[in-house]
Order: sequence, then C-alpha cells, then structure tokens
Amino acid sequence: MRKLSHEEIVGRQVAQLKQGQIPFSVILNNVRSLYNVGSIFRTSDGAGVEKIWLCGITGYPPNNQISKTALGAEARVPWEYRSDIVSVIKELKAKNYQLVLLEQMQNSIAYQQFTPKGPVCLILGNEIDGVSNQVVNHCDKAIEIEMAGVKNSLNVAVAFGVVAYHLRHCFKAAMTKG
Repeated sequence: MRKLSHEEIVGRQVAQLKQGQIPFSVILNNVRSLYNVGSIFRTSDGAGVEKIWLCGITGYPPNNQISKTALGAEARVPWEYRSDIVSVIKELKAKNYQLVLLEQMQNSIAYQQFTPKGPVCLILGNEIDGVSNQVVNHCDKAIEIEMAGVKNSLNVAVAFGVVAYHLRHCFKAAMTKG
C-alpha cells in the first residue's frame, strides 16, 4: 500500500471532473450555522452535487465563516439564494426532481433503502426544528440515518455527508449499468 502524492490526487480529481456531475441538488432551509453551510459546500464539491439552494435564514457567500469550512468550494459549487423555499420546490418538481427530506418522520425509510429514480433534490432543515410542515407537504420521500446512541441526530453537515455519498454511489452504479 502507498499513499498518493498530491499530484496523483489532483490528477485523479481532474479525471473525475471530466465525468461530470451527478443529477443531485441540495436545498438548505433555515440552516443557522454558517460553519455547517460551509461544510456542506465542501462535501457537495467532493460528492459532485450540481447545485445548492440556500433558503430562508440560511447564510450565503461571501461570508468568512462559510469560507473557513468550505475552503473555496463556495466558489466552485453553483448556488442560489432564495428566501422562499416553496418556489424552488415547485421549479424542481416541474423538472421531475424527486424531493427527498433528510428528516426523522413517521414514514421515513433508512437512507440505505432509498434508490434515486431520476434527479434528486435532498432537503435539509434547521438544526433544531428540521423542516417545516409546509415543506413536508411538497416532498416525495423522507429518509433518515439510524441512531443507536442517546443522541437522536447527527450534525446536519455530517448527516448530509453520509447521505450525499450514498446518493453518489447509487448514481455512479446506475451509470455503469446503463
């Protein structure tokens, strides 16, 4: 086993960029922490997310706190701020996106059981309150991450990373089959 050099890592990244992004967008709705927003930008860049929608009270670039954790990804991943999440949801529905909540709900399924069918938009809510019922009523599915400990949830940026890479794996597997 051998650790890759910086040049080898960069070369691999350039090759992956040529493959294009996956049909996967993200909506951050009322995410309070700018550090979480920055972390989600950075993970989105790594996972190949096509666009981030920043809605409600969610902060947006340029912002030093976002930049601190995004490490430049906020300049690379396309993003748009909209105060009204419902307008974004309606636009994405018209483009046949599956709208998927990352939320603990009565009928949510484990994220590993979710297989995307067409483009997906993952919706993440506020760190304390999650997403509003108004948003829930527009969504197609809810997925969650099983928690085995005393805490009932992961940090929103960490949870996003878990699910983003699951979705990336699903899309890449589908591309190699077809």
